[in-house]
Amino acid sequence: MAEEIDFQDQEERELFEHLRIEADKGQALLRLDKFLMNRVENTSRNRIQTAIDAESVLVNGKIAKASYKIKPLDVVTMVLPDPPRDMEVYPENIPLNIAYEDDDVLIVNKEPGMVVHPGYNNYTGTLVNALTYHLSQLPTMPGNTGRPGLVHRIDKDTSGLLVIAKNEWAMTFLAKQFFDHSIHRKYTALVWGDIEVDGTVTGYIGRNLKDRRIMDMYDTEDKGKWSVTHYKVLERLGYVTLIECELETGRTHQIRAHMKSIGHPLFSDELYGGSKILKGTVFNKYKQFVSNCFELLPRQALHAKSLGFVHPKTKQTVSFEAALPADFQQALEKWRAYSNMMDQQA
Repeated sequence: MAEEIDFQDQEERELFEHLRIEADKGQALLRLDKFLMNRVENTSRNRIQTAIDAESVLVNGKIAKASYKIKPLDVVTMVLPDPPRDMEVYPENIPLNIAYEDDDVLIVNKEPGMVVHPGYNNYTGTLVNALTYHLSQLPTMPGNTGRPGLVHRIDKDTSGLLVIAKNEWAMTFLAKQFFDHSIHRKYTALVWGDIEVDGTVTGYIGRNLKDRRIMDMYDTEDKGKWSVTHYKVLERLGYVTLIECELETGRTHQIRAHMKSIGHPLFSDELYGGSKILKGTVFNKYKQFVSNCFELLPRQALHAKSLGFVHPKTKQTVSFEAALPADFQQALEKWRAYSNMMDQQA
């Protein structure tokens, strides 16, 4: 059953129509989510489901569930609090930390806090906006609208290396390596708890059923995509451990979800429960110490440290590395000092 929209709590916000589809006279009964999948180009089932869950999809002006059966002449609209934007990516003169560049590829060391590509609520200030300013032409691929040059991405608050394709051949060549899982990617992460031995996390990763911002681990492929992360200990620091993670697959939030699933969430990762004290003492001095670390590193402690791939022109394997950014390094040094102090008192 559809229900009336309540605009009482919208305050000054106005809702803007982003999409409008009228069902044909001969439309057979069809679930709303399947109807949209058939009618909306360059989208995914996850994006459609997210919009429906957010109560942004209306049928005849009323909020409807994914299971609602579309009937002839039904009018489906998507409304959002922001005015619609076209798909053009506007160039912006944003400084980039370029680790390497040639005629085919560009390696960027992304700063934490920068969104990779434009989307709802992030139309400006993204890596793609910066790239379109610095480069005159970037390639696109089918299904990659609004993400020119990108063959992979990292989260907004994750720092580190990204490879950008500067022409269509490079994009196709690199995309094939990502599809084949032959790209070598290593991340540095600080996690809660003392990890005793190196290991591997595997499983099907998919959206959390209650909070679609979060990824969960599942036992069957109908609920998610297969994922593999290898991890090894770099440094034990008492209540936290510095580790290296090597990806075989590249799923959304893969390392964050994998480490949480084995009881070691990333330090300062609010979305996955790492932004509160999970290990340690009850003393106020310790609590203040951890709070100070959170202030130094107000994001998940995750850095894309190294990237290796076969170059699209030379066909030689190339590798790149990026040092830890200042916020991560400062928090790590504080944990090292605390750990040394504890060892001396033991």
